[in-house]
Amino acid sequence: MADLNMNPKQMEQLLGIVSAKLGVAPESLKKDLEQGKFDSALKNMKPKEAAGIFEAMTSDLDLAARILGEME
Repeated sequence: MADLNMNPKQMEQLLGIVSAKLGVAPESLKKDLEQGKFDSALKNMKPKEAAGIFEAMTSDLDLAARILGEME
């Protein structure tokens, strides 16, 4: 498993990249993810991409918790 110990700057950079790909504002994406609103983040993705991300996040709940915890 990858080491996801990111500093806040790295997390903000990742958030910027992902939000640009999804076509949403970084602040909006961060807020939605912090509130557990994955559907709003996934709605702008291609169905296969969304399914892959959803599967990865739900198959490794520790990973999901670390990612979301580091965003706070």
